[in-house]
Amino acid sequence: MSYIGPAIECSPSAIATPAVFGAEILSLSASWVNNFTLDVPGDFNYNHGAISVQNVDFCNVTVTYTHPGYDDRITVETWLPRNWNQRLQATGGGGWSAGRFVLSQFFMGGAIGEGYATTTTDAGLGETMPDAWALKSPGNVNLEALHNLGYRSLNDQAIIAKDLVRSFYGIPPVYSYWSGCSQGGRQGLMLAQRYPHAYDGIAASAPAQSWPQLTTSVYYPLLAPLWAGEPSPLACELEFLTEEAVKHCDPLDGIVDGIISDPDSCDFDPFSAVNKTFSCSATGKPMRLSRAAAITATAAWSGPRTVAGDFLWYGVNPGSDITGLGVAPGQNITASTDEWLGLFVLKDQSFNVTSLSHEEYDRLFHLAVQEYTDVMAANDPDLTEFKKAGGKLLTYHGMVSH
Repeated sequence: MSYIGPAIECSPSAIATPAVFGAEILSLSASWVNNFTLDVPGDFNYNHGAISVQNVDFCNVTVTYTHPGYDDRITVETWLPRNWNQRLQATGGGGWSAGRFVLSQFFMGGAIGEGYATTTTDAGLGETMPDAWALKSPGNVNLEALHNLGYRSLNDQAIIAKDLVRSFYGIPPVYSYWSGCSQGGRQGLMLAQRYPHAYDGIAASAPAQSWPQLTTSVYYPLLAPLWAGEPSPLACELEFLTEEAVKHCDPLDGIVDGIISDPDSCDFDPFSAVNKTFSCSATGKPMRLSRAAAITATAAWSGPRTVAGDFLWYGVNPGSDITGLGVAPGQNITASTDEWLGLFVLKDQSFNVTSLSHEEYDRLFHLAVQEYTDVMAANDPDLTEFKKAGGKLLTYHGMVSH
């Protein structure tokens, strides 16, 4: 059912200021956006699909607020379409962005294209990366910002968006939903676990729910060749190894379709391909596969292990794109601002992560889990309260996701 208000006014004077316990509203702006048109690809419209948005009118309401006593300034942006389906769809972020970032126009555009009111929050971080906000000073993490990213701003967003919907249309949303992928998937699970009344339905695809383990595991295949005294492999070598793994393991499920559908049965050994000759896609010239490439692929597929060989976390499936773990010809992995171990675990912006030994990596892995599980992890399986509230959760992983 589509709802069209009799004489909807889009102005700060016509929209009541939301009330959020523990927060102070600093500003509210509102203005019409007319004839909004955007082709939204399926890859950027998680849990929905491609949609062509044509000539939609919506009221863009932007609320900025702070938590008194905290040095934060959070923005929630909400789009309220003139033709409304009486539902709210909140959208999440990606990577280190809580939301209100480069992809939000697609997420929100897809939502208003289907008639939803839609909302996003930047958790007070804008579009900046952690090097701009992670540390208040050397050795001191900006915990207010991290808590806002981890969970606090998510419930604020739900409260603010519902208040705006009620004020603008004169009625509350019949149903409220959350939709997100990766970071947005983690946010969705966090909402179900900590704020069971925030949304009626949550679609959390490819959720990065065990954030400390996941982010720390990314370093392992990058460091593994360095620990073995090898240079970083070329991206084209890892591309070739993936092709070899698919060639070997694809038939194991009985269908040759270019997909390893039974990764647990894949017994391809990357070291069996060392010294094989192939054409590097980056140079167009033949080369021999290096031992460093085999080390990197093995580490990526096995997941991080301690020096003693004990399990730390899961790897990616053979057949996944691991070319990002390699370098271009003539390059090597160089130290740069490190977004996780350096900033949040060691709290030292100048730390060179490539200097880590395997023993030090093991120690930092456990420290990261101990220090940040309560802030960033959304892996509590107890969803009793969400179920009691009548909530519905859809979550899933693809074969090549986190």
